[in-house]
Amino acid sequence: MSTVLVVDDDTQMREAMSEAIKRFGYNVVSAQNAREALELVDGKEEYSLIITDMKMPGMDGLEFIKRVRAKTSNIPILVITGFATVENAVECMKLGASDYLMKPFSFDSLKNAVTGLLTPSAVDTSDIITEDETMLNILKMAKEVARTDTTVLITGESGTGKELIARYIHQHSRRGDRRMIAVNCAAIPENLLESELFGHEKGAFTGALERKVGKFELAHGSTLLLDEIAEMPFTLQAKLLRVLQEREIDRIGAKNPIPVDIRVIATTNRNLPEEIEKGNFREDLYYRLSVFPIELPPLRERKGDIRLLAEHFLKRYAAQYGKHISGFTDEALQFLYTHPWKGNVRELQNVIQRAVLISQGGFVERNALVTNPSNGKKEKAIKTIKEMERELIERTLKATGGNRTKAAEYLGISVRTLRNKLHEYNLNL
Repeated sequence: MSTVLVVDDDTQMREAMSEAIKRFGYNVVSAQNAREALELVDGKEEYSLIITDMKMPGMDGLEFIKRVRAKTSNIPILVITGFATVENAVECMKLGASDYLMKPFSFDSLKNAVTGLLTPSAVDTSDIITEDETMLNILKMAKEVARTDTTVLITGESGTGKELIARYIHQHSRRGDRRMIAVNCAAIPENLLESELFGHEKGAFTGALERKVGKFELAHGSTLLLDEIAEMPFTLQAKLLRVLQEREIDRIGAKNPIPVDIRVIATTNRNLPEEIEKGNFREDLYYRLSVFPIELPPLRERKGDIRLLAEHFLKRYAAQYGKHISGFTDEALQFLYTHPWKGNVRELQNVIQRAVLISQGGFVERNALVTNPSNGKKEKAIKTIKEMERELIERTLKATGGNRTKAAEYLGISVRTLRNKLHEYNLNL
């Protein structure tokens, strides 16, 4: 049974969420602050989901997510936030949060978010939405190679769905009944990565106060995903090569090697042959990893999938946020088709999520599709969070006929906060 870690300094909220999650059929462990939660993450218990509040004393939700993602990219994180911290919620998504709920939220909204992140089909391969011939052929090949224990190297631009394909292969393999272990090689500091991967014995080095089991051992009998493999330090690449050749690992400080039964899948958005030429990546390791290479096409080469994916994400987030949105305006669709989508499917998903969040009518309009400029500079066409907030307040008040009490209720804020916002934005509504 999946175990959910709930982190919230508010005792009533923490207990209420814990009780609700138990009703959903999951085990629950709770922590009253982020530091306590980090100790739990480092412990022996495995968590399938972390739910954290944004505002907490000592360490806030942003810093907590950074710390968790430095340890693992495998655990989904659901952020609970108030309306006034929408900007921070968006920042959380950039740092690695999987989703967020705005206060106040209903029992059903929490259930949809939790079960959506914990149900394997929803988290993993349901997002491989495609009618593209190239992608369909890739899925066919992935399903075939899944039947073997062949090492797979998945390449492609950021946001193309490399981890989804990795999970698709794992789920269709003989190891699919076990949890896939994932390691983000770029998110863990170089001096900690060796211990994270291979583990260590008590006293192996200063600070090694107890034995630590590494990711290779945790993945015994399952699949190990090495995400962003090109970021692995050159010195560790030799140890990885030995694991692939000998199927055994050397825990730091151990006297004898430990045999492991694992299937390795690696992903990267870099050109590994070029990295080899630069002296950053071992050529022998490259050939060991690329026994079965899969290259994912960017979204701009899958034009026919853009509307399909956009409608999929629209349906998901409309249900999650309780919005009745049935589609996109013609101008919005035109934008979706012509935008370069340099962040690929991940960028499209984030854009649709934000659009659903701020849309008030039955259709997503062009101005709700907020993207980040590719050059990193703000452009006039790009709305800031403040502008989005002001627009949302204006629309809500118009929808309620100027009734501030109802508007505040819909927005999930107090009447006093709404009054302050009206003063801040100089709105006489």
